[in-house]
Formats: sequence, structure tokens, C-alpha cells
Amino acid sequence: MRLSVIAATALISLAPALAQTTGSISSSAARAREAKPAPIARPANVATPANASFDAFLQRLWPLAQARGVSRATFDAALRGVTPDPQIAALTRKQSEFTAPIWGYLNSAVGGTRIPRGRDAASDNAAILAQVEARYGVPREIVLGVWGMETNYGSFKGDKDTIRSLATLAHLHYRGDFFRDELLTALELIEEGHVERRELRGSWAGAMGHTQFMPSSYKKYAVDFTGDGHADIWSSTADALASTANYLKGYGWVQGLPWGLEVTLPEGFDHKFHKASFSAFASAGVRRADGRSLPSSGEARLFYPAGHRGPVMLLTENFDVIKKYNSSDAYALAVGHLGDRIMGRPAIQADWPIQAPRLDKAGMQDVQRRLKAQGLYNHDADGRIGTGTREAVRQYQLRNGEIADGWPTPALLAKMRAGR
Repeated sequence: MRLSVIAATALISLAPALAQTTGSISSSAARAREAKPAPIARPANVATPANASFDAFLQRLWPLAQARGVSRATFDAALRGVTPDPQIAALTRKQSEFTAPIWGYLNSAVGGTRIPRGRDAASDNAAILAQVEARYGVPREIVLGVWGMETNYGSFKGDKDTIRSLATLAHLHYRGDFFRDELLTALELIEEGHVERRELRGSWAGAMGHTQFMPSSYKKYAVDFTGDGHADIWSSTADALASTANYLKGYGWVQGLPWGLEVTLPEGFDHKFHKASFSAFASAGVRRADGRSLPSSGEARLFYPAGHRGPVMLLTENFDVIKKYNSSDAYALAVGHLGDRIMGRPAIQADWPIQAPRLDKAGMQDVQRRLKAQGLYNHDADGRIGTGTREAVRQYQLRNGEIADGWPTPALLAKMRAGR
């Protein structure tokens, strides 16, 4: 991950790995290796205590970069003149996938021109998408959904200096050592000639190219689909789309299994019934919202994006594969739904509970702390409604005879505060 342009506000779990593509050694990397080592230079007018700390941090990276095979010349050339980006700290606190109402997020992500533009992109790249789908087993609509969510089909890939973004986040120690390792991997990409330093531009979180790969994702999943000797996720649509499908396949995409379906529940449905085969859900009276039959094979779990009074979904393990791109439920739902709409499938049909009372961030944090005190939640009380929070709420609801939809509400918090 992604980290992305729309998904630039949420974080993906991406593990560094060995390159699957060789790439060509660029002339800039070769020149960098021939240059004499030089200290990291800073403009004289920005010599502040913060920058001094930043410089010291960068210099401490050198032994780690050297251990990865990065030359001193490449290291110095890549980091020369780099200063902290003052906008990034604020951006880390604006993660709409986790904080915005899910219906608002989906309306923004799947609304406007994104569906018609996606259909145009599907038509313009039909041959490539067919080949990618045949090779990797990932449906074209999912690849298009990622592409549309990440950069609006390549129309905006981000304009920030990737090295500067990663260095800033690493210095902030945001998400532990994640961004430090991504920065080191980006230096490896330069050293190995996969990309020139000046070409490393993308989102504030360091994601790059048409579908916003982090450096470690490039190392592991980038594909030279065109056969020109270079996996070019920056300017080659074919390479970028194939790399995205390869990424999803690498994380376990199950061919022939949908990502998820909107469903309706029968009167008196037992909400304790949570995860089962499609056939078991069908036997329990669960029906697809579009009137078609549920799949004859495979397993799924119930998901209530905004509680049992709103739309209800059955999600499969492929939904979790999409979340490897970006860990937000809202993001994965948007990717899958956007892909469906591009293919002419219906919009989500049930009404969203727009008028229902919602918890603010402080209320969510209170819920999380109380869940943690009961041994149901073992993450930070960050006020975001993620998978861990939903499951902890569901377990609390099961304990207390509530409808187990995993959705935290002001009424639920009031009961928790009352000791019930």
C-alpha cells in the first residue's frame, strides 16, 4: 500500500521483499555510483533545531542503507537538500477512510465522474485488462476499482517528492519503522536503476505510480508486462495494471469468488449467525439484494457498514485481499463497489442511516477504552472505526444480548457507561 491519493489518507500493510523484476540500470544511478561521496547539504536559511534533528536522523540511516547495498554516492545524491515537509504531520491526522461517515466516503469515492471515467478506462484498455485478468485471475473490475480509487485512472498520481515524504514520516517515527524501511527500499530502487531520483514523486505517504505502490510493493510485485526490460508503474498503464493484479494475486486472491454482495435478511434473523458458507446463508433466508442467487460455493461473513439499520453485506476473503492495499473497510468497500458500478451492476440499494445519532471521536475513544478494560480490544483508543473496533463491539453485543452488528452507537456507549 495503499497509501494512496484517495487512499493517501489511510495506511496499507506492505512487506519488503526481493524484486521480481530486473529493470534496467539507469544512467543516473550509474553516475551516482561514480560520483565522489559528499555530505548531505542543507540550504543555509533553513538551519533550525528541527532540521538539525532531521539531518542527524538521515545520517543515522547511512549504515542501514549501506547494509542494503546502497552506495554512499547514491545515498548522498538522493538525500541532498531534503528537508522535513511541514504539511505531512497534519496529513497523518486526516484519514477520511476511518473518520468520515461511510456513506459520505462512498459517495465521494464512487460518485461524480468516477464511474463513467472508469467505463472509458475499461474500454480504452480492454485488451490489456483481458490479458491481465487471464494471467493473474483478478477480475478487471477490481483492478479498475483500485486504479480509480488511487489516482482517478492515472489523472493524478501525486506531486510530492517521495524521498522527502518518506524521510519526513520516518523522522516522525510514524507507524514505527515502517516508513524508515520504505525510505531505505526507495534508495535501493534508485541504486538498482529501477527509477531515477527525479522520477520519484507521488502521494504524501510515499506511494507512487498509477496505482500507488509503496517502494516495498514495487520490489515484490512490480511487473514488466510490456517486456521492455523495465517495470514502469509510473508511465506504463499496462505495467501498472499488471503489477496491481500481481499484488492482489500475491496476497491470495481467490479466482471466481466475489469480493462481496449486498444482501437482505429475513424477519427474525439471528444476528449471532456471522460466518458460514453461502449455501448456509441461503438456507437461513439471506437473499441477494439484486434478486440473483447467492454463489453455490465459498464462504462469507456478514458485514454491517453502518449498523443493522443500514445496508448489509456478505464479504469474502477477497475483500480482505483488497484491504492489503489499504486497511480501511471503507476503502475496500469503495474499490469493490466502484468495480461493480463500472461493470453496470446496481448501486447499493438499502438506505443509509444518515439521520441516526453517531458517536464523535471522543465517544469512539471512550467505547474503545471501555472495550479494552473488558479484554475485548487490544489496540490504541484512536477514535477510528476499524476492523478491530467492529469485532470488539460485536463481542460486547453478543455478551449483552444486543443485535451483534459490530456498530458502535451513542446508545451502546450509554449502556457501557451505566455498567450494563
